[in-house]
Amino acid sequence: MKYDLVVVGGGPGGLAAAIEAKKNGIESILVIERAKELGGILQQCIHNGFGLHEFKEELTGPEYAGRFIDQLLEMNIEYKLDTMVLDVTNQKEVHAINSKDGYMLIEAKAVIFSMGCRERTRGAISIPGDRPAGVFTAGAAQRYINMEGYMVGKRVVILGSGDIGLIMARRLTLEGAEVLAVAELMPFSGGLTRNIVQCLEDYNIPLYLSHTVIDIQGKDRVQKVILAKVDENRQPISGTEIEYECDTLLLSVGLIPENDISRKTGVEMDRRTNGPIVNEMMETSVPGIFACGNVVHVHDLVDFVSGEARKAGKAAAKYIKGEVSEGEYIFLKNGNGISYTVPQKVRMVNVEKALEVFMRVNRIFKEVTLEVKAGEEVLMSWKKNHMAPGEMERIMIPKAKLEQAQGKEIVIEVVEGRQIIACTSYDNCTEEAVGGAK
Repeated sequence: MKYDLVVVGGGPGGLAAAIEAKKNGIESILVIERAKELGGILQQCIHNGFGLHEFKEELTGPEYAGRFIDQLLEMNIEYKLDTMVLDVTNQKEVHAINSKDGYMLIEAKAVIFSMGCRERTRGAISIPGDRPAGVFTAGAAQRYINMEGYMVGKRVVILGSGDIGLIMARRLTLEGAEVLAVAELMPFSGGLTRNIVQCLEDYNIPLYLSHTVIDIQGKDRVQKVILAKVDENRQPISGTEIEYECDTLLLSVGLIPENDISRKTGVEMDRRTNGPIVNEMMETSVPGIFACGNVVHVHDLVDFVSGEARKAGKAAAKYIKGEVSEGEYIFLKNGNGISYTVPQKVRMVNVEKALEVFMRVNRIFKEVTLEVKAGEEVLMSWKKNHMAPGEMERIMIPKAKLEQAQGKEIVIEVVEGRQIIACTSYDNCTEEAVGGAK
């Protein structure tokens, strides 16, 4: 079997990438999806809030996915469902299997990885206690309720304030369950501010920051969950325990990009994102293999996944047609306050008008400046009233500014300004410069 382009994953990223490649002149495309339907995780996200950037209107997850599925079908792009990709070689040979076709060896000119991400489980975070029924990841509970029609519990505690956990707090409440509390290990929430307001505050559900689960009790079913406050080293503080009699514990403790295939392929990985290192065209370290969406880094909004996927689809089309230019790489580095940047490197020759850069900060900031520097020269800066790890930042760096950094590394950092820390009179003020800012 031979195709110009194979897209691994039929979620929102894979669909958008395949559609964009077709729009850019690639006719022979195959989308491979391991589930029984296209659309990925969006099919179980029945709440609204999707599509505000992409379609300028508010859609549910299935509605958003449906629009891309309709485009895929209109363009006659080939796809295979219920098909597992076993391996992708660095020669772009895709090994896959399903019950209809059996074992398949598919040769491609380019491959796009769009496998999404998976949830961390109880085993990944080592919660002590008994092992009764009633402990679910938030995504598994979402599927049970929204797609299978099963109620997971009546009295619920949620660990982790990621967006899925916050949304499930509201969903369970609307279905008649009592959500007793949401506990978060970090001193800040991992979810969007709008979800904290709409899913917790609107329903008077308490959020305990700097708290974690220290014990699960129960024989056949969860009977009690014990929370405790943690110190700056994230260790439980004795005497701060809170006990909840409940029958269910949901875990919303982070997402991990699904990169088992990427690692087997030999793609260079970024330990900060747990995803592939990509360039300005969303191309990995293996020529002709591209990646987009949550497989690269975990996004807040599916609209941004679609935009990133279109970039990968267009780039893959250029690669297949031999239109990609080689050039010297400029590397993007994360400075003070920045956890990571995507892309991690850029070739100026392939940037058309501007470079789109995604990033997250490593703690909450207020009233700061976000700067892009080349050496000591500040290329661009933005005033930011509020920045939080739970909300991804996106900036555009014009090509003209990038050209000023030729031969230098680009550093993106948060600069905190001067703060007056003591003032006894007008003439006797002392100031502290934080982060080296003037």
